[in-house]
Amino acid sequence: MDQKTHQKIDIDWTACQGHGLCAELLPDHITLDEWGYPLTDGTPIPPRTLKRARRAASDCPVLALKLTTRGAPL
Repeated sequence: MDQKTHQKIDIDWTACQGHGLCAELLPDHITLDEWGYPLTDGTPIPPRTLKRARRAASDCPVLALKLTTRGAPL
């Protein structure tokens, strides 16, 4: 199997305050629950979307979003 890495969005639930900016910046990957907290679809971020994902992480008012690199499962 090919050893590829991909980036995913992780949410620090202790920091998140439900501002919702992440869902505005990345609507293809993040939706909001009924209380305004983000839900991710769990899929890898495609290369064409990485710039917006980085912006969502850096623009989060409480820095609750992180992009993490993960290897493909064996």
